[in-house]
Amino acid sequence: MTDHDPTPEPWTRDDVVRELRRVRDESRRYWESFTPAAFLAPLGDAWSPADNVRHLTRSVRPLAMALGIPRLVLRLRFGRPKAASRTYTRLRDDYRALLAAGGKAGKYAPSPLGDEPDAAAARIRILAEHDRAVDALIAASGTWSEAALDRRQLPHPLLGDLTVREMLFFTLYHNQHHVDVVRRRAGA
Repeated sequence: MTDHDPTPEPWTRDDVVRELRRVRDESRRYWESFTPAAFLAPLGDAWSPADNVRHLTRSVRPLAMALGIPRLVLRLRFGRPKAASRTYTRLRDDYRALLAAGGKAGKYAPSPLGDEPDAAAARIRILAEHDRAVDALIAASGTWSEAALDRRQLPHPLLGDLTVREMLFFTLYHNQHHVDVVRRRAGA
């Protein structure tokens, strides 16, 4: 795969937040490069650019909410990590392997969009919802110390239990991955 990755590799919360902002801003410019009608149109038999953004929003929102839950509740609900946090690159490679083995979005797949009488307004709404979700994640992650990122875990539907740091790495990669997927499909 030729997905774009941050350079240098993120590790700290501040690294991830900086990269999330960069990817949000670059992605928005890319999504806005589609005409409103093309943004909503499927790419062959694959999701439309809008569906990709809606999928990303659907995956970011629960993480932002989870990061706002008291740490003790997360520990009681999901336990403590049994291993140290993987690097961004290792987590990315593990995720790519799962996708190559047939991993799918499951319950995070976007529901059918339906007929949108005003494509321009729909694009504005979809992008604004995504920006709000990413901004909420950035704000929520700012309340976590570096040590706490490695002491709590959350479940991921494909990767299993991830530390909060790994979940942030995944979210960063996942957002860039979908831009890259659409770039490849739109160029085909």
